[in-house]
Formats: sequence, structure tokens, C-alpha cells
Amino acid sequence: MTEVLVITAASILVYMTAWFIAAQIRGRNDIADVAWGLGFILAAAVSLLAGGIYPLRGLLVSGLVLLWGIRLAVHIHSRNRGKGEDKRYRQWREEWGTWFVLRSFLQVFLLQGILLLMVAVPVIFVNQAPATPLGWLDLLGLAIWLTGFCFESVGDRQLLKFIRNPANKGKLMTTGLWRYTRHPNYFGEVTLWWGIWLMTLTLPGGWLTIIGPLTITFLILKVSGIPMLEKHYEERADFQEYKRRTSPFFPLPPKGGV
Repeated sequence: MTEVLVITAASILVYMTAWFIAAQIRGRNDIADVAWGLGFILAAAVSLLAGGIYPLRGLLVSGLVLLWGIRLAVHIHSRNRGKGEDKRYRQWREEWGTWFVLRSFLQVFLLQGILLLMVAVPVIFVNQAPATPLGWLDLLGLAIWLTGFCFESVGDRQLLKFIRNPANKGKLMTTGLWRYTRHPNYFGEVTLWWGIWLMTLTLPGGWLTIIGPLTITFLILKVSGIPMLEKHYEERADFQEYKRRTSPFFPLPPKGGV
């Protein structure tokens, strides 16, 4: 595991450095969001090749990561196409001043690479583990992964369609999956990584890879996901009403049945 992890980490470092250089050339750090999903595909591919075992479970998990990573990267690219740099990154560009380039590398690209590696630990683990028969935990993990993938992809598609409708300018998305949770896409992403973790549990020491789903759960619930996004809407009365009746994360019937 250690050797495969080191090789995968080195590949991620080179990968994120390349994206950092591209970001400076293009003048927009938000391409790091596109790099996120594709980076997991790289981690899965490198760890599978470095492991040299190609277990069925590893091939299955890597296939799931490939599907998820491509969809996410295409979605983010489509969402950002034709627009300026994301406002979060524009704000950092202004705040960091003369330290912008260095902090961009360290706090955007390098940090993202480290977090990516931590989340991908279950994938790296199964790709180098000896082959064992698939069991009920694998089926349960796959079912949970599919649930999460559906929430994330459908939620993203509903939001993108809503935003692209000129009639919705300035409005909040409160229909579809967004009626039951304020963040169906975030719920989906967290859920699918827990599904992958479950698929490691039939392997000796597999439970230790829990660092992966714990990391993405913490990031989305407490750091760069929900808190950062909702901060921009706190002053809006319509958001406060939406917040009052709608679950922040887990899908639940809206309060009052609205």
C-alpha cells in the first residue's frame, strides 16, 4: 500500500502543478474545480497500474470513479464556459496581492491535491489489495454509490437548467430535489464516497480507509461546501424562508409540507 500511495501522490503532485501552470497562463484559478474530478480518475488509474494486480473490486471501483469524475468535470466546464472567473477565486486574487501566485499554488492547487489524495485512499487501497470475491457489502456499497451519483447528477442538472432560464434570474432554486434538501449535489457526493468505502470493508484493514469519506464529509459540511455557499445568501429573506423549511443536507420532506 505504501509504495502505491507514494507513486499515486507523486503523480497527483505533477498533475496539480500542471493545472497550476495552466491557470496562470489562462488567468483563472477556477479551472482547479475541473481538475478535481479528473484528478480522481488519475489516482484510480495510477494506483491500479502501480498495484499490478487488477482485482475485480478495484476495476469496479475505478470504473465508478471514472464515470463520476468525467461527469463532474464536464458539468463544471459546461457551467463555467463563457463566464469570467468564479467570484471566490476573484476575491482571493484581490486579497492575496503580490503573494497571489505562490498562494495560488499552495492554497488552491497543492492543497487540493492533498485533499484529493486523502479522499481517494479507499480507491487506492482496493486497487492494490489481493483479489477476493465480491460480497453483500460490495452490493450495498454499489447501491449507495448509485444513490449518491443520482442525487449529485440530477441535482446539478436541475440547477443548471434553472440558472440558464432568464426568467429565473435572481431567484432561488427550490424545486425538484432542491425541495427536499438545500444541497442535493453535495449530499450525493458525500454519499457516493461512503458507498465506495463500504466496498473496502471485506478486505483486511479496509475500515482504516474511512479517512476518505470522513474528509469529503468534513469539507462539504464544515469548510468549502455548504458554509461557503450559504454565506452568500444569508442576507436574503427568501433564502431564510427556504432555509427554515428545507433540510440542509439529508433529503427530508419540507417543513409545513410546502
